Amino acid sequence: MNPSANESGVCSPVQIGDAAPNFQARTTLGEMSLSDYRGRWVLLFSHPADFTPVCTSEFVALSRAGERFKALNCALVAISVDSLYSHLGWIRAIHEHFGVTVGFPIVEDPSMVIGRAYGMIADDAPDAATLRATFFIDPDGIVRAKLCYPATIGRSVEELLRVVAALQMVDSDNVVTPEGWRPGDDVLLPPYQDQDSALDAAGDACWFHRTRPDKHKKAGK
Repeated sequence: MNPSANESGVCSPVQIGDAAPNFQARTTLGEMSLSDYRGRWVLLFSHPADFTPVCTSEFVALSRAGERFKALNCALVAISVDSLYSHLGWIRAIHEHFGVTVGFPIVEDPSMVIGRAYGMIADDAPDAATLRATFFIDPDGIVRAKLCYPATIGRSVEELLRVVAALQMVDSDNVVTPEGWRPGDDVLLPPYQDQDSALDAAGDACWFHRTRPDKHKKAGK
């Protein structure tokens, strides 16, 4: 892979709006490149280590929600510093204890080069203890949102699904989404961008917070 670096040669953390650094690596489902997923949304998420309780709970929940992500044209890709063989042992244990098959690839990153390219791990970090980040990557390979959690707090699968759906909503129409928005809820119209429009609307009720029904719900979708 060719992660971006600043003049000092240190990889810069990936920000919203940046192109997601491409990589090629071994996974539990074979060799893959991130660019293989162009044309689909990608949820790239990291975990500190295999066989840990919080990560296990997340993988079980994400696996069970696999069809819901698929319905959003969103692929799941996991990554940690553990080896491919550790990943394989872990997903076998998950299957044996929870009856769940992990259907998404788990990338091995023993050199931490991918984690550092994305800013998941500081360049001077001695280990991957802080490696629990989530990147929402659009079909063009652009990072559209990021979430970070400490190793002690599990992520919410419902929130991950909500963010993907919200990003797709704002892309499909000239709208923004309010607090806690879920598919079918009213959306917000973006703020006025010029003085004349703002002055013309100044007499409207709550002109700075204009709602509109979700067109997809209205169309019966």
